[in-house]
Amino acid sequence: MTGQRPRFSTVSVAIAGLAALSALSGCGGPERVQTEAAAAQVATIGVNSYLWRASLDTLSFMPLVQADSAGGVIVTDWYSNPENPAERMKMTVSILDTDLRADALRVAASRQVAQGGGWVDAPVQAATVQKLEDIILTRARELRRNAVIG
Repeated sequence: MTGQRPRFSTVSVAIAGLAALSALSGCGGPERVQTEAAAAQVATIGVNSYLWRASLDTLSFMPLVQADSAGGVIVTDWYSNPENPAERMKMTVSILDTDLRADALRVAASRQVAQGGGWVDAPVQAATVQKLEDIILTRARELRRNAVIG
């Protein structure tokens, strides 16, 4: 029997695996288990589900042209605020990762103003895009916190 590998039965391998899982189950306490359960939900659609849901919630007042959860892209149609019909906005939100991180979110905005019977491109203030990103990130954190708590 020299030169042969020892053979393990399926039962002994399963018992060893269960013993290893038992040893690890005490690590981190119940908070860690809840956090991991909430974090496991992030990749069911290809991107971070909290960022995805928060983006849809934040842009819910605008008509959508495209919402691709696998690619993580949301594109709105032009939207005019009824209080300022001479201006319209269009947004594109890209979710770039499965992690809930600030750099996993990119927002782009286009703005047009009515001029001479048509629409003319106008600059968008950087603060507008930053504010929208902050709103989405805050909402995503809130959704995750609610998932962890209960």
